[in-house]
Amino acid sequence: MSKAGGDEGGDGSSGETAQQPEDQTLAGKALTKASAGSIGPGWTKVSCPCCVSERVEPLVVVKLGEKVRPETKRWLIRLIGAPQKDGGAALLAHPGEEASGDIIVVSAPRCTLLRATEELGLCKTYCNDNMEAFSYNDRDNFKESDNMEAFLTLAERQYIVKYELDGLRAQRDLRIPGLSDSYALHHRDNIWQKLRSAGVIVDTFPLHNPGKLKDLSEAWYSGNQLVQPLDSVNGYFGSSVAFYFSFLDFYTWSLLLPAVLGLSITYFSGEVQSEVEESLSGSGEVTHVEDDSGLEVSGHMVQAVFSMLWSTVFMEMWKRRSSSLSYRWGTLHLAERFAEPRPGFHGDIGVNPVTGRVEPLFPDWQRDLRMALVSVPVVGLFLGLVVLGMLCFYWGEAQVQELQKDWDSLLAQTLVYMPSVLHIVYTNVLATVYRMVAQSLTEFENHREESAYENHLTAKVLVFTFFNYFAVLFHIAFFKQDVPLLRKRLASLLIVTQLVNQVTEVVVPFLVDRFISAPHRTEHEDDPEEDKFRKQSTLPAFPGLFAEYIELLVQFGYLSLFSCVYPLTAVLLLINNLTEIRSDAYKICKLFRKPFYPPVANMGVWQIAFEVLSFVSVVSNCWLLLLSPRLQKMFQEGGMSSTNILLLAVLVEHVLILVKVVLAVLIPDEPDWIRKKREHIEYTSMQALRQQKLTSEES
Repeated sequence: MSKAGGDEGGDGSSGETAQQPEDQTLAGKALTKASAGSIGPGWTKVSCPCCVSERVEPLVVVKLGEKVRPETKRWLIRLIGAPQKDGGAALLAHPGEEASGDIIVVSAPRCTLLRATEELGLCKTYCNDNMEAFSYNDRDNFKESDNMEAFLTLAERQYIVKYELDGLRAQRDLRIPGLSDSYALHHRDNIWQKLRSAGVIVDTFPLHNPGKLKDLSEAWYSGNQLVQPLDSVNGYFGSSVAFYFSFLDFYTWSLLLPAVLGLSITYFSGEVQSEVEESLSGSGEVTHVEDDSGLEVSGHMVQAVFSMLWSTVFMEMWKRRSSSLSYRWGTLHLAERFAEPRPGFHGDIGVNPVTGRVEPLFPDWQRDLRMALVSVPVVGLFLGLVVLGMLCFYWGEAQVQELQKDWDSLLAQTLVYMPSVLHIVYTNVLATVYRMVAQSLTEFENHREESAYENHLTAKVLVFTFFNYFAVLFHIAFFKQDVPLLRKRLASLLIVTQLVNQVTEVVVPFLVDRFISAPHRTEHEDDPEEDKFRKQSTLPAFPGLFAEYIELLVQFGYLSLFSCVYPLTAVLLLINNLTEIRSDAYKICKLFRKPFYPPVANMGVWQIAFEVLSFVSVVSNCWLLLLSPRLQKMFQEGGMSSTNILLLAVLVEHVLILVKVVLAVLIPDEPDWIRKKREHIEYTSMQALRQQKLTSEES
């Protein structure tokens, strides 16, 4: 990351373009000395000979405000191009075709990319064909290290540009040319954040590569391919997006086995057939049909035990696949470091007692106080709104049942599902509003690290999501003990929610893009590059993977927690996800601006959330088995008391939890060859660090 304190040197670009006059107002040392290396017409120059190139790849566009003055733009270009030891980002900047235009195109020289690769802890292919943690001092022994387009993916190069820009901090107090004194920079202020608040920078976004995007689209969603091009997705959009689509793909194909089992149970069990028909017809009358087989084990029991075991094996196998992908994509050994504060962090300037750097400081007790007095009550308020919606749902159910008794017609049969549909719409709207509120609350808490910000935001959303989507189902199952109502509610959720998601996530954005936005983005081959860059900025920003993971998490909850009462759950999810893969790929490629994503080693907190649901499934399925008519009949015939039944359920629950734990232990989280590779990478990294210390001591 760019250091503004002047404590790190680095090869980078100088601070001006060939046509721009000197400006002595830049922070820190004078940045007006021209470098000798030519990088291309209009681009800032570089001082390092190995970074000189006749071809520069535009990576990122910085969009400026309409009222930004020319001297402010010139100052910003020089800041972007200045060496890191002088407080700059050591990147390449181009003012666009017009010096007074509203965009700055940014690229990165070789040395800046390589230094950031080491700081991020990325692994790359060594000369012996093994993946090793990249070291700048040993760069010549890494394959393709002289060709940045082969050495780093497009997503990595673009993220490094953002990483350096976000890390810009003022070396001393100074006034920004063209701005009033109220926007003056103070020592260690985050420059990029200050420029955003001043309206100088409106947006920063990575550029699409039309050729690569076309090839990726054809290999991903345009044809009839069953296998996703995950390596290409990782190269173009980054490992965060690639891990999501890899998990979606793995999860979708893992649904085949429970889908086949669900179809078999539904087809061969007369009892289950009648229950499915009742749930789809909306009839409140339950007709129990005995299986012709005469077996003591019902389809519900088989489905419940299978769901518990399947969820465990699925998560363990996914963790193995995830570690393999992490090694292949070079993110297995991401650096643990004391990073610069995230751009949105603010506080009183002081000396960090851990790193010794001068930076904004914010007391932990103030953050805890904000969470206790503001965040927790607001989250509680929204959970109360969930309960209110649940009460309204029950009231609507009672009214519809009364109406059906008094007025037996086709309209009355249709109205049976109206409370469920309205409640589903209510929960979806409430979830959307809550996500925006959760972001504001997490920003207000003022977390220093980006990871802490993301973890707290995700935790808020996960608590609400679990309560919002599963509270009604758990209440029906555990308190009302109304299995027919639970089955009907689950059928409504699976059908209506999937339709709503497809319409809101694909159909609406497609229509808006096709008939409103696309006519204004028509391109011609002879259009200036700058105009093409501007047209990309008209696309809406990608909303992120939050909603996508939430959708999968809710799906996984329906399947692992409640599928024993509705065996066709996996079938409906499989059909939905086969279209979801292509629709999500289409959205990110065509409907939104290209997003920035950092390298990641796995799904992060989402993986923990799926594992928690897998554990909760044991309790849920054991309780639902107790409500099975066949088991209740067996208990009555055996003369068991309610206390003994409860104790038996607890015993079975603990046995199944033990089985899950044994399965998790028997299936390692990573293959043995990945474990050896990881340990080798850690060993070589320690050796390299030791060698660096010896070299520094000798010098």
